[in-house]
Amino acid sequence: MVSHRRTSQRGQTTFASVTVLSAALATAAAALSAHPASADPAQQPSAGRESAAAQVGKLYEEAERATEKFNAANARTGELRDEVAALQDRTARAQERVNRMRDRLGALAAAQYRAGGIDPAVRLLLSERPDSYLEKASALDRLNGTRVGELRQLQSATRALEQQRRETAGKLVQLEAGREEVARQKKEVQRKLATAQRLLNALPRDARAAYDRASRSDGRDEFIPDLTGIVPGSGRAAAAVSAARAAIGSPYSWGSAGPSAFDCSGLTQWAYAQAGVSLPRTSQAQSGSGHRVPLSQAQPGDLVIYRSDASHVGMYVGNGQVVHAPYPGAKVRYDPVGMMPVSSVTRP
Repeated sequence: MVSHRRTSQRGQTTFASVTVLSAALATAAAALSAHPASADPAQQPSAGRESAAAQVGKLYEEAERATEKFNAANARTGELRDEVAALQDRTARAQERVNRMRDRLGALAAAQYRAGGIDPAVRLLLSERPDSYLEKASALDRLNGTRVGELRQLQSATRALEQQRRETAGKLVQLEAGREEVARQKKEVQRKLATAQRLLNALPRDARAAYDRASRSDGRDEFIPDLTGIVPGSGRAAAAVSAARAAIGSPYSWGSAGPSAFDCSGLTQWAYAQAGVSLPRTSQAQSGSGHRVPLSQAQPGDLVIYRSDASHVGMYVGNGQVVHAPYPGAKVRYDPVGMMPVSSVTRP
Protein backbone atom coordinates (compact mmCIF):
# COMPACT_ATOMS: atom_id res chain seq x y z
CA MET A 1 0.00 0.00 0.00
CA VAL A 2 1.07 3.58 -0.54
CA SER A 3 2.61 4.90 2.64
CA HIS A 4 0.76 7.76 4.31
CA ARG A 5 3.97 9.08 5.86
CA ARG A 6 4.03 12.86 5.69
CA THR A 7 6.40 14.09 2.99
CA SER A 8 9.09 16.43 4.24
CA GLN A 9 8.59 20.18 3.95
CA ARG A 10 11.37 20.24 1.42
CA GLY A 11 9.50 17.68 -0.68
CA GLN A 12 6.31 19.77 -0.47
CA THR A 13 8.19 22.87 -1.55
CA THR A 14 9.82 21.02 -4.40
CA PHE A 15 6.52 19.57 -5.62
CA ALA A 16 5.03 23.05 -5.57
CA SER A 17 8.00 24.30 -7.59
CA VAL A 18 7.47 21.57 -10.15
CA THR A 19 3.77 22.42 -10.38
CA VAL A 20 4.44 26.14 -10.77
CA LEU A 21 7.13 25.50 -13.37
CA SER A 22 4.86 23.18 -15.34
CA ALA A 23 2.09 25.75 -15.31
CA ALA A 24 4.47 28.48 -16.44
CA LEU A 25 5.81 26.35 -19.27
CA ALA A 26 2.31 25.41 -20.37
CA THR A 27 1.27 29.07 -20.41
CA ALA A 28 4.36 30.05 -22.32
CA ALA A 29 3.79 27.32 -24.89
CA ALA A 30 0.74 29.19 -26.17
CA ALA A 31 3.05 31.97 -27.32
CA LEU A 32 5.33 29.71 -29.38
CA SER A 33 3.86 30.77 -32.70
CA ALA A 34 4.59 34.39 -31.92
CA HIS A 35 8.30 33.66 -31.43
CA PRO A 36 9.88 31.45 -34.10
CA ALA A 37 12.60 29.05 -32.99
CA SER A 38 15.14 30.92 -35.11
CA ALA A 39 14.68 34.11 -33.11
CA ASP A 40 17.38 34.99 -30.59
CA PRO A 41 15.96 34.57 -27.06
CA ALA A 42 18.53 37.05 -25.76
CA GLN A 43 16.84 39.79 -27.77
CA GLN A 44 13.33 38.81 -26.73
CA PRO A 45 11.33 40.22 -23.83
CA SER A 46 10.51 38.14 -20.75
CA ALA A 47 7.55 36.46 -22.42
CA GLY A 48 9.84 35.44 -25.27
CA ARG A 49 12.31 33.91 -22.84
CA GLU A 50 9.51 31.96 -21.20
CA SER A 51 8.49 30.83 -24.65
CA ALA A 52 12.02 29.62 -25.32
CA ALA A 53 12.01 27.71 -22.03
CA ALA A 54 8.67 26.17 -22.96
CA GLN A 55 10.09 25.15 -26.32
CA VAL A 56 12.99 23.45 -24.59
CA GLY A 57 10.62 21.51 -22.35
CA LYS A 58 8.50 20.53 -25.34
CA LEU A 59 11.57 19.45 -27.31
CA TYR A 60 12.78 17.30 -24.41
CA GLU A 61 9.37 15.65 -24.23
CA GLU A 62 9.37 15.00 -27.97
CA ALA A 63 12.94 13.71 -27.79
CA GLU A 64 11.89 11.27 -25.07
CA ARG A 65 9.08 9.96 -27.26
CA ALA A 66 11.54 9.57 -30.12
CA THR A 67 13.97 7.85 -27.74
CA GLU A 68 11.36 5.24 -26.83
CA LYS A 69 10.72 4.66 -30.55
CA PHE A 70 14.46 4.30 -31.04
CA ASN A 71 14.61 1.81 -28.16
CA ALA A 72 11.72 -0.20 -29.63
CA ALA A 73 13.27 -0.27 -33.11
CA ASN A 74 16.66 -1.17 -31.66
CA ALA A 75 15.20 -4.00 -29.57
CA ARG A 76 13.25 -5.38 -32.53
CA THR A 77 16.36 -5.19 -34.72
CA GLY A 78 18.28 -7.16 -32.12
CA GLU A 79 15.57 -9.82 -32.09
CA LEU A 80 15.60 -10.01 -35.89
CA ARG A 81 19.38 -10.30 -35.89
CA ASP A 82 19.12 -13.31 -33.58
CA GLU A 83 16.35 -14.84 -35.69
CA VAL A 84 18.39 -14.39 -38.87
CA ALA A 85 21.44 -15.99 -37.25
CA ALA A 86 19.35 -18.99 -36.14
CA LEU A 87 17.77 -19.34 -39.59
CA GLN A 88 21.15 -19.13 -41.29
CA ASP A 89 22.47 -21.85 -38.98
CA ARG A 90 19.48 -24.11 -39.69
CA THR A 91 19.79 -23.43 -43.41
CA ALA A 92 23.47 -24.38 -43.38
CA ARG A 93 22.72 -27.63 -41.53
CA ALA A 94 19.85 -28.40 -43.95
CA GLN A 95 22.19 -27.79 -46.89
CA GLU A 96 24.73 -30.22 -45.41
CA ARG A 97 22.00 -32.85 -45.01
CA VAL A 98 20.87 -32.40 -48.61
CA ASN A 99 24.48 -32.66 -49.80
CA ARG A 100 25.01 -35.92 -47.88
CA MET A 101 21.81 -37.41 -49.29
CA ARG A 102 22.80 -36.44 -52.84
CA ASP A 103 26.28 -37.94 -52.41
CA ARG A 104 24.82 -41.21 -51.11
CA LEU A 105 22.26 -41.49 -53.88
CA GLY A 106 24.90 -40.62 -56.46
CA ALA A 107 27.14 -43.43 -55.22
CA LEU A 108 24.25 -45.92 -55.33
CA ALA A 109 23.32 -44.84 -58.85
CA ALA A 110 26.91 -45.29 -60.03
CA ALA A 111 27.16 -48.76 -58.46
CA GLN A 112 23.87 -49.82 -60.04
CA TYR A 113 25.04 -48.57 -63.43
CA ARG A 114 28.30 -50.51 -63.19
CA ALA A 115 26.47 -53.70 -62.19
CA GLY A 116 23.61 -53.31 -64.63
CA GLY A 117 25.21 -54.87 -67.74
CA ILE A 118 24.25 -58.55 -67.02
CA ASP A 119 20.67 -59.73 -66.99
CA PRO A 120 19.64 -61.16 -63.58
CA ALA A 121 18.42 -64.42 -65.19
CA VAL A 122 21.81 -65.01 -66.83
CA ARG A 123 23.53 -64.33 -63.49
CA LEU A 124 21.34 -67.00 -61.88
CA LEU A 125 22.32 -69.55 -64.54
CA LEU A 126 26.03 -68.80 -64.20
CA SER A 127 26.03 -68.73 -60.45
CA GLU A 128 27.79 -71.54 -58.65
CA ARG A 129 25.48 -71.02 -55.67
CA PRO A 130 21.97 -70.10 -56.88
CA ASP A 131 20.67 -69.78 -53.31
CA SER A 132 23.30 -67.15 -52.49
CA TYR A 133 22.48 -65.25 -55.69
CA LEU A 134 18.77 -65.26 -54.87
CA GLU A 135 19.53 -63.79 -51.43
CA LYS A 136 21.57 -61.03 -53.08
CA ALA A 137 18.82 -60.35 -55.62
CA SER A 138 16.29 -60.02 -52.81
CA ALA A 139 18.61 -57.56 -51.02
CA LEU A 140 18.93 -55.59 -54.27
CA ASP A 141 15.14 -55.31 -54.51
CA ARG A 142 15.05 -54.02 -50.96
CA LEU A 143 17.87 -51.62 -51.79
CA ASN A 144 15.91 -50.28 -54.73
CA GLY A 145 12.93 -49.73 -52.46
CA THR A 146 15.16 -47.95 -49.97
CA ARG A 147 16.53 -45.80 -52.77
CA VAL A 148 13.03 -44.68 -53.70
CA GLY A 149 12.45 -43.71 -50.08
CA GLU A 150 15.72 -41.78 -49.97
CA LEU A 151 14.81 -39.94 -53.15
CA ARG A 152 11.57 -38.87 -51.54
CA GLN A 153 13.45 -37.76 -48.44
CA LEU A 154 15.83 -35.77 -50.62
CA GLN A 155 12.91 -34.04 -52.32
CA SER A 156 11.36 -33.19 -48.96
CA ALA A 157 14.68 -31.93 -47.57
CA THR A 158 15.26 -29.81 -50.67
CA ARG A 159 11.82 -28.19 -50.37
CA ALA A 160 12.45 -27.48 -46.67
CA LEU A 161 15.83 -25.96 -47.57
CA GLU A 162 14.26 -23.62 -50.13
CA GLN A 163 11.58 -22.60 -47.62
CA GLN A 164 14.24 -21.76 -45.05
CA ARG A 165 16.15 -19.75 -47.62
CA ARG A 166 13.03 -17.73 -48.45
CA GLU A 167 12.30 -17.18 -44.75
CA THR A 168 15.87 -16.05 -44.15
CA ALA A 169 15.71 -13.66 -47.08
CA GLY A 170 12.46 -12.17 -45.71
CA LYS A 171 13.97 -11.71 -42.26
CA LEU A 172 17.01 -10.03 -43.80
CA VAL A 173 14.70 -7.53 -45.52
CA GLN A 174 12.99 -6.84 -42.18
CA LEU A 175 16.36 -6.49 -40.49
CA GLU A 176 17.51 -3.90 -43.00
CA ALA A 177 14.24 -1.97 -42.59
CA GLY A 178 14.72 -2.12 -38.81
CA ARG A 179 18.24 -0.72 -39.12
CA GLU A 180 16.92 2.14 -41.23
CA GLU A 181 14.21 2.84 -38.64
CA VAL A 182 16.81 2.89 -35.85
CA ALA A 183 18.88 5.38 -37.85
CA ARG A 184 15.83 7.60 -38.49
CA GLN A 185 14.83 7.67 -34.84
CA LYS A 186 18.42 8.35 -33.79
CA LYS A 187 18.57 11.36 -36.10
CA GLU A 188 15.21 12.58 -34.79
CA VAL A 189 16.38 12.43 -31.18
CA GLN A 190 19.67 14.13 -31.99
CA ARG A 191 17.91 16.87 -33.97
CA LYS A 192 15.50 17.70 -31.17
CA LEU A 193 18.20 17.67 -28.50
CA ALA A 194 20.47 19.87 -30.62
CA THR A 195 17.64 22.36 -31.15
CA ALA A 196 16.92 22.44 -27.43
CA GLN A 197 20.60 23.01 -26.66
CA ARG A 198 20.78 25.89 -29.15
CA LEU A 199 17.80 27.53 -27.50
CA LEU A 200 19.37 27.14 -24.07
CA ASN A 201 22.72 28.48 -25.26
CA ALA A 202 21.00 31.55 -26.71
CA LEU A 203 19.39 32.52 -23.41
CA PRO A 204 21.04 35.37 -21.47
CA ARG A 205 23.07 34.29 -18.46
CA ASP A 206 20.43 35.23 -15.88
CA ALA A 207 17.64 33.53 -17.82
CA ARG A 208 19.76 30.41 -18.30
CA ALA A 209 20.56 30.32 -14.59
CA ALA A 210 16.84 30.64 -13.78
CA TYR A 211 16.04 27.83 -16.19
CA ASP A 212 18.71 25.61 -14.69
CA ARG A 213 17.36 26.23 -11.20
CA ALA A 214 13.81 25.49 -12.32
CA SER A 215 14.76 22.37 -14.29
CA ARG A 216 16.54 21.01 -11.22
CA SER A 217 13.34 21.68 -9.27
CA ASP A 218 15.15 23.69 -6.58
CA GLY A 219 17.76 21.08 -5.79
CA ARG A 220 15.62 18.04 -6.49
CA ASP A 221 18.67 16.24 -7.88
CA GLU A 222 20.04 16.13 -4.34
CA PHE A 223 16.72 15.46 -2.56
CA ILE A 224 16.55 12.25 -0.50
CA PRO A 225 13.10 11.37 0.89
CA ASP A 226 12.47 9.60 4.17
CA LEU A 227 11.82 5.97 3.26
CA THR A 228 12.43 4.55 6.72
CA GLY A 229 10.33 1.47 7.44
CA ILE A 230 8.94 1.17 3.90
CA VAL A 231 9.15 -2.45 2.79
CA PRO A 232 8.53 -3.65 -0.80
CA GLY A 233 5.93 -6.36 -1.32
CA SER A 234 8.36 -8.99 -2.63
CA GLY A 235 12.03 -9.89 -2.62
CA ARG A 236 12.52 -9.10 -6.28
CA ALA A 237 10.77 -5.74 -5.88
CA ALA A 238 13.09 -4.99 -2.97
CA ALA A 239 16.14 -5.83 -5.10
CA ALA A 240 14.86 -3.65 -7.97
CA VAL A 241 14.18 -0.71 -5.63
CA SER A 242 17.64 -1.07 -4.12
CA ALA A 243 19.22 -1.02 -7.59
CA ALA A 244 17.18 2.02 -8.67
CA ARG A 245 18.13 3.93 -5.53
CA ALA A 246 21.78 3.00 -6.08
CA ALA A 247 21.55 4.69 -9.50
CA ILE A 248 20.60 8.05 -7.96
CA GLY A 249 22.96 10.70 -9.34
CA SER A 250 23.73 8.82 -12.57
CA PRO A 251 23.37 10.97 -15.71
CA TYR A 252 20.48 10.76 -18.14
CA SER A 253 21.61 9.47 -21.52
CA TRP A 254 19.10 8.65 -24.21
CA GLY A 255 19.22 5.08 -25.48
CA SER A 256 21.21 3.94 -22.42
CA ALA A 257 20.28 1.13 -20.05
CA GLY A 258 23.09 1.29 -17.51
CA PRO A 259 25.09 0.59 -15.62
CA SER A 260 26.47 4.14 -15.51
CA ALA A 261 23.88 6.13 -17.50
CA PHE A 262 20.20 5.68 -18.25
CA ASP A 263 17.12 6.86 -20.05
CA CYS A 264 13.78 6.36 -18.32
CA SER A 265 12.95 2.83 -19.45
CA GLY A 266 16.60 1.85 -19.45
CA LEU A 267 16.74 2.57 -15.71
CA THR A 268 13.72 0.44 -14.81
CA GLN A 269 14.84 -2.37 -17.12
CA TRP A 270 18.33 -2.36 -15.58
CA ALA A 271 17.03 -2.16 -12.02
CA TYR A 272 14.79 -5.20 -12.46
CA ALA A 273 17.57 -7.07 -14.26
CA GLN A 274 19.56 -6.79 -11.02
CA ALA A 275 16.65 -8.62 -9.40
CA GLY A 276 16.74 -11.36 -12.06
CA VAL A 277 13.61 -10.08 -13.82
CA SER A 278 13.62 -9.37 -17.56
CA LEU A 279 11.59 -6.32 -18.61
CA PRO A 280 10.97 -5.07 -22.15
CA ARG A 281 13.08 -2.16 -23.35
CA THR A 282 10.43 0.55 -23.78
CA SER A 283 8.08 2.28 -21.37
CA GLN A 284 5.11 1.32 -23.57
CA ALA A 285 6.04 -2.36 -23.44
CA GLN A 286 6.84 -2.17 -19.72
CA SER A 287 3.34 -0.88 -19.05
CA GLY A 288 2.06 -4.32 -20.05
CA SER A 289 4.80 -6.36 -18.38
CA GLY A 290 2.81 -7.18 -15.24
CA HIS A 291 -0.64 -6.64 -13.78
CA ARG A 292 -2.20 -3.22 -13.35
CA VAL A 293 -2.92 -1.77 -9.92
CA PRO A 294 -4.57 1.52 -8.90
CA LEU A 295 -2.21 4.34 -8.04
CA SER A 296 -3.69 4.38 -4.53
CA GLN A 297 -2.43 0.81 -4.05
CA ALA A 298 1.07 1.34 -5.45
CA GLN A 299 3.86 -0.52 -3.67
CA PRO A 300 7.64 -0.03 -3.83
CA GLY A 301 8.91 -1.61 -7.04
CA ASP A 302 5.79 -0.85 -9.08
CA LEU A 303 6.32 0.87 -12.42
CA VAL A 304 4.54 4.20 -12.81
CA ILE A 305 3.79 4.96 -16.47
CA TYR A 306 3.31 8.59 -17.45
CA ARG A 307 1.51 10.49 -20.21
CA SER A 308 -1.30 9.18 -22.36
CA ASP A 309 1.19 7.65 -24.81
CA ALA A 310 3.13 5.91 -22.00
CA SER A 311 6.32 7.66 -23.09
CA HIS A 312 7.87 7.95 -19.60
CA VAL A 313 8.31 5.54 -16.71
CA GLY A 314 9.59 5.70 -13.15
CA MET A 315 9.79 3.26 -10.24
CA TYR A 316 7.66 3.84 -7.17
CA VAL A 317 9.79 3.58 -4.02
CA GLY A 318 7.31 4.61 -1.29
CA ASN A 319 6.27 7.75 0.56
CA GLY A 320 4.78 9.25 -2.60
CA GLN A 321 8.12 9.18 -4.47
CA VAL A 322 9.43 7.65 -7.67
CA VAL A 323 12.98 7.20 -8.90
CA HIS A 324 13.40 8.04 -12.58
CA ALA A 325 15.76 9.37 -15.25
CA PRO A 326 14.08 12.70 -16.08
CA TYR A 327 15.60 14.23 -19.23
CA PRO A 328 18.93 15.31 -20.78
CA GLY A 329 21.04 17.34 -18.41
CA ALA A 330 19.36 15.94 -15.28
CA LYS A 331 20.47 13.07 -13.10
CA VAL A 332 18.56 10.03 -11.91
CA ARG A 333 16.61 11.34 -8.93
CA TYR A 334 13.55 11.19 -6.72
CA ASP A 335 10.40 13.07 -7.71
CA PRO A 336 6.80 13.11 -6.50
CA VAL A 337 4.71 10.36 -8.07
CA GLY A 338 2.31 13.02 -9.36
CA MET A 339 5.00 15.04 -11.16
CA MET A 340 3.12 14.51 -14.46
CA PRO A 341 -0.08 12.78 -15.53
CA VAL A 342 -0.03 9.11 -14.55
CA SER A 343 -1.19 6.73 -17.30
CA SER A 344 -1.03 3.47 -15.33
CA VAL A 345 0.77 1.56 -12.58
CA THR A 346 2.16 -1.90 -13.33
CA ARG A 347 3.48 -4.49 -10.89
CA PRO A 348 6.04 -6.76 -12.63
